[in-house]
Amino acid sequence: MTETGRARRLTWEVWAEGLDFPEGPVALADGSVLVSEMAAGRVTRVHPDGTTSPVAEVGGGPNGLGVLPDGALVVCQGGGSGWSRRPWPYDGPGAVELLLPGGPAEAPVAPELQRVEPDGTVGVLLPPGEGDALVKPSDVAVDAAGGVYVTDFGGIRGRTRTIAGVLYAPPGGPLREIVFPVELANGVALAPDERTLYVTETRTRRVWAFALSGPGEVESWTSLATLPAGGPIGFGSADGCAVDAEGNVAVATIGLGGVTVLSPSGDVVAEGPVGGDPMPTNVAFGGADGTTMLVTCGSSGRILATDDWGIPGAQPPVAWPPPT
Repeated sequence: MTETGRARRLTWEVWAEGLDFPEGPVALADGSVLVSEMAAGRVTRVHPDGTTSPVAEVGGGPNGLGVLPDGALVVCQGGGSGWSRRPWPYDGPGAVELLLPGGPAEAPVAPELQRVEPDGTVGVLLPPGEGDALVKPSDVAVDAAGGVYVTDFGGIRGRTRTIAGVLYAPPGGPLREIVFPVELANGVALAPDERTLYVTETRTRRVWAFALSGPGEVESWTSLATLPAGGPIGFGSADGCAVDAEGNVAVATIGLGGVTVLSPSGDVVAEGPVGGDPMPTNVAFGGADGTTMLVTCGSSGRILATDDWGIPGAQPPVAWPPPT
């Protein structure tokens, strides 16, 4: 693996702020970005000038977002939680105070994949009981046919943890588990040719590469890389990810507080601490030509942007709502 000190350095500018724990960025063709605001239970459009407009009130704790071929959105609805400022990563010497989820939600909803129409109508993507159950869906990648790959973060209650994995649903379902177990499955993204699925494992900082023989069919897998730690007490974990047109994988790297870019062979080719927030949550490629790398920063409620990378995303920004 390339030594971190020799990797390209990314620098960031604040693109938007004032969001309630943003996640799941989806770049749009007009330069705006869709995000879920986890702490507010809504999906929001952030315009190029940093202003926002509501898309849908989905309740609970929305996380990953995707756009289906018919223009509807798929939302990873985690069910919701309480929110407070508390010590991170552990309550002890060296901790920092961040806005974090924890405890029961005031108005919990069922963990599910929601379908949001362009007019903001909220429904369910798959009927209840249609396939394997979800514990806490985290992120989603939509393939060219409209099938969805979903990471399930699992659940933690007290000293008990439910372990989950990765699921796939073709258009219309059913949803079935294709990888188990994964240690807190989080980010998910497809390679440009859709023959490799990348999944981040939060607890281990590991990025997995799953070779696909077809939609939802895992042929083989390998541990692509383990991300660097950093920040308070040398802590680290992996969150959301995105893939560019050359197959490089950009991962929101918690603890280090930035983005780590991996080559298709797992070398660290770029990194960029964001400063002021050790909890970046996800990555997207947007802007006028799709080459602007964007990172959502949960605790500080910001979206940061850099043009230092210069390679467009694996899929171009989408026109949304779709033309009628």
